[in-house]
Formats: sequence, C-alpha cells, structure tokens
Amino acid sequence: MPLSSPVPLPRALAAEGIGTFALVFFGPGAAVVQAQTGALGHLGVALVFGLTVTAVIAALAPISGAHINPAATVALTLAGKFPRSRVLPYVLVQLIGAALAGFVLLALFGMKGNLGVTVPAGTVLQAFVLETVLTFFLLLVALRSGLPWVVGGVVALEAAMGGPITGASMNPARSFGPSLASGIWTAHWLYWAAPLLGAALAAVVNHFLSPGEPVEAQPRRAQEFVLTRESI
Repeated sequence: MPLSSPVPLPRALAAEGIGTFALVFFGPGAAVVQAQTGALGHLGVALVFGLTVTAVIAALAPISGAHINPAATVALTLAGKFPRSRVLPYVLVQLIGAALAGFVLLALFGMKGNLGVTVPAGTVLQAFVLETVLTFFLLLVALRSGLPWVVGGVVALEAAMGGPITGASMNPARSFGPSLASGIWTAHWLYWAAPLLGAALAAVVNHFLSPGEPVEAQPRRAQEFVLTRESI
C-alpha cells in the first residue's frame, strides 16, 4: 500500500542520494580494489555488495525506503507502495549519487578495473536474460521482506552467481555511475531494460502471490521497501 505519512521530499532525496552513493562507492569500489590488489576475490566483492546494501537499508529505510535503485522504485510503484509523484525525483537523485561515486572512484584509482563498470562477458541475450532473472528475484524478495539482512543476502548471493557474466547489476543506477565516469557504455541499454523488466515481473508475481495484503516480515519497513535493492 502507499506510504501513509511520507517523509518530506528533500530529506528522502538526501537519503536516497547518500545510499546510492554508498552502494556504488563500496560495491564497484570493491571490484576496483580487487583489480588493484587481488585481495578480495570474487566472493569478497560479492560480500561487500551485500553488506553495503544491508547497512544502507538498516540506516536509511525509515527515511526514504532505501530504494537506491530505479528498478526498485518502479517495482514499489507498480506494487502500489510508493507515490508516483516521487518516482522521477527518486530516479534522478539515484543517478546523481551513483555518478558522484563513480567520479570519486575515478579520482582515487584512475581507470583501475574500469571502475567496476558492468559489461556482458557472454552474449547480449544471455546477459539480458540473466539480469532480468536476477532483478526479478531480488525485487520479489525485497517486496515481500523488509529485513535488511535478507535483501543484502540476496544481493551477495546473486552477485556471487551472476557477477562473472554480467556484473550482476540489477540496478540501472549502479551501472550508470561507473559507465559515466569511465566512458564505457558497452551494451549499457540492457542494464536499464532488463532490470526494469525484472521489476515489472516482480510486482506482478508479488500481487499474484498475495492479491490482498502483501506479506510483511516487518510491517513498517516492508511498506517503505528496502533494496539493491543494487547491484548492482
């Protein structure tokens, strides 16, 4: 259901910008550190993504819902849990936060690891299908459970599985920030189209599973939606 008493928009936007900045700084940042030092490993990078999402949700969900992902905002809106009037401001501030993080990484590390930009390792079709499925499961879980560790755990799980193939973005903003800072736009469109399709499918399936009242592990937080809510 829609938020009954939304936080004033400037405060909500500030939280979304900070949360999305954190996601891109620490997530792709971990991939950059891995490229420079080899210290984290693939599973370590996936864990950083998951822990970042968990922390952001725990800290910022009461303020903005901690979408930190345009696909999450779309899924919430389609599920009737987020006011349509806030969609565009949320998406814009998510992109700004992601872009700022991308340029901070560029200033710190140069082009090491291509700033964690997401590009398909296989075919575009394979990447599109995988990103759609990953986003679908991530947002279905996020719609049905507001627990930070649950959503963060799914992010880590999917980053571990899909990262080597697509970067496991599941998040247009996560892909946009590093692409803007690096100038690498290879198949960038699919990192918008696939997550948005996955978001729509998640909203439809969530309604089918609970046409009346959604399952709420933590009622208040589930109403506000917490995400990734990322990758990516």
